[in-house]
Amino acid sequence: MCRVIAMSADLTKAKANWQMYYTLTQEMLKFINQDDVDQFLDLERQRSELVERMKALPETEDYRKTSECQELVQKIKPLDMQVVYKAKAWLNRSRQQNATVHAYDIQGVNKLGNIFNKKY
Repeated sequence: MCRVIAMSADLTKAKANWQMYYTLTQEMLKFINQDDVDQFLDLERQRSELVERMKALPETEDYRKTSECQELVQKIKPLDMQVVYKAKAWLNRSRQQNATVHAYDIQGVNKLGNIFNKKY
C-alpha cells in the first residue's frame, strides 16, 4: 500500500514537473520576444535545473507514456522550436552587432604617434 502511495506521489511530481516545463517554455518565448535576454537566460537556467530533476525521478518516464503527457509534449514541441529559432536569431544579431562595434575599434594604434604624425 505504501509503495502505491509513493508511486502515485512520484507520478504527481512528474506531472507537475512537465507542467512547469511547459510554463517555463511559454515564459521563455515571451521574454525572448521582448528582447529581455537576462530574464530569458534565467528562465533557461531554471528549465535546465528542472530537466535534471526530471531525469532523477524514475516515474518521469512512466508519466511520459501517458496520453495526458503526450498531449502536453505536442504543445511543448512547437514552443521549443520557436524558442530555439528566436534564441539563434538573437545570438546572430548580437554577434553581428558585436562585430560591427569591433570594426570601429582602433586597437594597437599608438595614440602619441598619431599626435606627432599630424602635419601642422
